[in-house]
Amino acid sequence: MKTDIQIAQEAVMEPITKVAEQLQITEDELELYGKYKAKISDEYLDKISQNPDGKLILVTAINPTPAGEGKTTTSVGLGQAFGKLNKKAVIALREPSLGPCFGIKGGAAGGGYAQVVPMEDLNLHFTGDFHAITSANNLLAALLDNHIQQGNELGIDTRQVVWKRCLDMNDRVLRNVVVGLGAKADGTVREDHFVITVASEIMAVLCLASDMKDLKERLGRMVVAYNYQGKPVTAADLKAVGAMAALLKDALKPNLIQTLEHTPALVHGGPFANIAHGCNSVRATKAALKMADYVITEAGFGADLGAEKFFDIKCRMAGLKPDAVVLVATVRALKYNGGVPKAELGNENLEALKKGISNLEKHIENLKKYGVPVVVTLNSFITDTEAETSFVKQFCEERDCEFALSEVWEKGGDGGIQLAEKVLKTLETKKSDFKVLYDNSLSLKEKIETVAREIYGAEGVNYASQAEKQLQKLEELGFGNLPICMAKTQYSLSDDPTLLGRPERFRMNVREAYVSAGAGFVVVLTGAVMTMPGLPKQPAAFSIDVNEDGVITGLF
Repeated sequence: MKTDIQIAQEAVMEPITKVAEQLQITEDELELYGKYKAKISDEYLDKISQNPDGKLILVTAINPTPAGEGKTTTSVGLGQAFGKLNKKAVIALREPSLGPCFGIKGGAAGGGYAQVVPMEDLNLHFTGDFHAITSANNLLAALLDNHIQQGNELGIDTRQVVWKRCLDMNDRVLRNVVVGLGAKADGTVREDHFVITVASEIMAVLCLASDMKDLKERLGRMVVAYNYQGKPVTAADLKAVGAMAALLKDALKPNLIQTLEHTPALVHGGPFANIAHGCNSVRATKAALKMADYVITEAGFGADLGAEKFFDIKCRMAGLKPDAVVLVATVRALKYNGGVPKAELGNENLEALKKGISNLEKHIENLKKYGVPVVVTLNSFITDTEAETSFVKQFCEERDCEFALSEVWEKGGDGGIQLAEKVLKTLETKKSDFKVLYDNSLSLKEKIETVAREIYGAEGVNYASQAEKQLQKLEELGFGNLPICMAKTQYSLSDDPTLLGRPERFRMNVREAYVSAGAGFVVVLTGAVMTMPGLPKQPAAFSIDVNEDGVITGLF
């Protein structure tokens, strides 16, 4: 079997202008980045703003395992399958971060014959959105330290600077640094920190902003530090908003590319779901709903992270109402949850499957709490047996979920027709009664405990003394009515990555909380989750190369 990058490089892409014609977008309404990528102009977005909305389908998954699940692959393949059924569909995805591309996870273009292309461009620099976000973030950091150096008119307490610099790379040594060393002219010495670009609040702001006006208002509200009286100092106080917005002017526009079968795909924004809200931009999703009858979007990692935040943050803020959810699993991943080592996942093991399927069961229960009908799909592997597939099918149907086998990795859109038909059937026969999990009027602790109990299955929550003080201060400052963004390991429903399946009788551990006032939520750090990842012992970067003809190898 060919590798993903080989399949992508052998694809015959259509000019992006031709792909755009499917959506009645003219060349004048595109801003071209070469032959196969484009940004969609504000003029076109204004033109379609009164169109009726299509149906919104969220693709999510069980907790990720080393066995692989294939959420993006399923999203892309489902979009292609709608095309095979002559349905007008658009896919709305996130942009990949360079960190995982060179680390352990790889890119985010899908896989096999269900990919978005150009795959190398998407996984590397794409249209420069992440570079713009990194630049805007670090401009604000530079303005902040310069303000302190130039007399500190705002009375910023250098021990309470909360704005961090960022870099779109996994670089653990930058988690905790000291800046300002040297002569007096080199600045004030203080402890500083870096986060990966996808964890920057500016990424969240860009993805939640509805237009330039909203973007600037959100940028202005971002809290960068506290003064000696304990009051917030914002980006607006530092007069940073206009310059940041200028850097983000083009990044605010959604990007248009295509799948291997020329289905239009809007790929825009990329916050991680384990440390941020994990969804593509509101602008891209809303635009897609005006362009097509069916919109397939995804949320990062498992449903306990991505789907929860899609519902409780993105849908709440943007007024979106999803019509159906596709929950992706694999037999291999379920057996891994049942205790089977990775090397033995190819062997039939119904006992392990019966044990590990508890993870899928919990995700089904969680999704139903939001009132949205669920379709479960098994991403097919050649080692799956008929007995294993039949067991999962019966398990899902007993829980009032449509079930479909997905073979999109191997067969592209043709391999997703069964899934597309089940999604269409669900849309026709089951009404979505979407509701968020908690009300904004609850206290921050009540929101945290609601998510911990209802979604993770925890018995309760333990708070570090620092977190207790931070939550109390945020309430006093008037941020208690915001939704919460839980930062948690993606590998378990709990905050302990080693607890697989459906953990019980555990407590969540909250170590820190801070406000992202521009994004409009309070971030809650649990367990040992990091906002700046590190590289593994054998990073993917070791295998990536480019030959004399400019052909890249090793990306996945």
